[in-house]
Amino acid sequence: MSPFIIMILLSSLGLGTTLTFMSSHWLLAWMGLEINTLAILPLMTQHHHPRAVEATTKYFLAQAAAAATILFASTINAWATGEWNICCLTHPAATTLTTMALALKIGLAPVHFWMPPVMQGLDLLTGLIMATWQKLAPFALIIQTAPHANSQLLIALGLLSVLIGGWGGLNQTQLRKILAYSSIAHLGWMIIVTQFKPQLTILALITYIMMTSATFLTFKLLHTTKINTLTTTWTKTPLITAIAALTLLSLGGLPPLTGFMPKWLILQELVTQGLPLTATMMAMSALLSLYFYLRLCYAMTLTTSPSTNNSSTPWRLQNTQNTIPLATFTTMALLLLPVTPLAQALFN
Repeated sequence: MSPFIIMILLSSLGLGTTLTFMSSHWLLAWMGLEINTLAILPLMTQHHHPRAVEATTKYFLAQAAAAATILFASTINAWATGEWNICCLTHPAATTLTTMALALKIGLAPVHFWMPPVMQGLDLLTGLIMATWQKLAPFALIIQTAPHANSQLLIALGLLSVLIGGWGGLNQTQLRKILAYSSIAHLGWMIIVTQFKPQLTILALITYIMMTSATFLTFKLLHTTKINTLTTTWTKTPLITAIAALTLLSLGGLPPLTGFMPKWLILQELVTQGLPLTATMMAMSALLSLYFYLRLCYAMTLTTSPSTNNSSTPWRLQNTQNTIPLATFTTMALLLLPVTPLAQALFN
């Protein structure tokens, strides 16, 4: 694809997200979401193979259904209250429909069905955009509508997402599917605290974007998309492999890495709000995700080629990828836990 066309598409992605961020009217927010969706479709099909076309079709159908539901819900609210303002979403049916439509937009369980197959059909860079940038605009709307949303519905969505994200990733061998289920689990942590403390949702989203960006860029640098091919990385690039393993443990939320910070603060907030049972279930469910992160770490660092896996050693070609973004995101994904007091002060 021409660099000029890619620049136009990426600019349209930024325009759609910015339009949704700045909107207080449902029609403008819907327009921003549609621009965002239409801009990423050509990027998803730039590699012409049937799996990419299938992923693009699934993504378009899911996003079109969610956008239509948002428009329908906002129309119901406007008909009942006379208000098109996003912060004036007070009609119960419109509130529930909007929450579920936004959950479908970002891939929350139980409407997560499109996320793993779509991620599997994309290359790693487009998958990175799908897992990070495409979450920003819907989350802006979720945070604005959370004060009027059904509290039990948000808690149920959060718990289901963490459970399904953990269970779904256990038996996967494709790294993009594992990262898709990882995304579903992390979204559950973000959504469950939105009604109590939206600042924590923003902090968790920023932390997730840093850790996921580091993981995707590492896999792109290593030219790997399956667990089998991870077994040869230690002999080629031991330093990058060790750092990648630490990044995966950070995604799992282990101290003293950055990923521990949002989980710790979210659990603390749930206990403060009088939900110790919910906090316990979230903490126990996080162990499921931690298992498949440890599985990847085991494949990278504790197996040597030749192993029992049917893997082949790739050629050691000179790398042409710009590693400055990878170095930046990796550093932030590993070393930001000591700035937790500063993060709390900024987001309070």
